[in-house]
Amino acid sequence: MIHDSPRGTRFAVGTEILLVNRMGKDFAKDDKMVITLDDSGCLCTTMFRISPQHLCWALENLTESNVVNRIQVPEEVKYWARVALDRMLEVH
Repeated sequence: MIHDSPRGTRFAVGTEILLVNRMGKDFAKDDKMVITLDDSGCLCTTMFRISPQHLCWALENLTESNVVNRIQVPEEVKYWARVALDRMLEVH
């Protein structure tokens, strides 16, 4: 959506701050502004630690049927998280 928007468009994005900052930098060359919705500037320490090396390690473990860093949540939380994710990814 940001990519396809006209020059001069402004966006406030609610996700991990380093991703928002990277989008802000990347789209600035197209005269588009991307800022975070989080006014505290607080980093998500879990997202902050994700690196290509850690992702590769997790994927390599999965190919060997070894699940690492499993996250389990109650069914109701899972349901509403899925609703939110589907809404974010919905194409209009």
